[in-house]
Amino acid sequence: MVVGTQAVSVLATLLVPAFAPDAPERLLFVALAFWLVGSMLYMWLIVFIFHRILFLSLAPGDLTPPYWINMGAMAISTLAGACLVGDAGRSPVLADLLPFLKGTTLLFWATATWWIPILLVLGVWRHLLERVPLIYEHDYWAVVFPLGMYAVCTQTVIRVFSLPLLEPIAEAFVWIALGAWVLTLVGLARYALIACPSRGPVQL
Repeated sequence: MVVGTQAVSVLATLLVPAFAPDAPERLLFVALAFWLVGSMLYMWLIVFIFHRILFLSLAPGDLTPPYWINMGAMAISTLAGACLVGDAGRSPVLADLLPFLKGTTLLFWATATWWIPILLVLGVWRHLLERVPLIYEHDYWAVVFPLGMYAVCTQTVIRVFSLPLLEPIAEAFVWIALGAWVLTLVGLARYALIACPSRGPVQL
């Protein structure tokens, strides 16, 4: 829900030069509205996720790869916010909200960054301590997206906020995301070549 909503915000800002170069106010307002809605959706949903992790019994098998979307949702929220900051000069509304946009966008980036060590620690607990086998699952594609989105949003924050001190992080995560994509693709190929033929035809 959050990723899809923020993706519309990003798309709206990217369409401004093509569809509203001279009068972008309406399109940028749509982008702003979707960004705000996506941000509020995250705040609502993360309460239930934290409640699940902290207060209910969490078996190793329950901690599936899509938990990484918690970070990816913040990463794409950062990207959408940075795009709005970059276009603030095109819209009086965005110009008035510029301090809020900048502060919230950096808050989202910091939150996405904070998620990474937490998710890595949970992964160590799941696979090393609880001995859950690290084998290919289709759900691992849900790890690839957040890592790639974190690299993209960090690059955008560097450009829009003039923060070259973050460049080593962006450069590292480009390779980390690429490595995750390659490993997941290799896992998919092995699954298709080894696991699927042994199961017979796949029912569609």
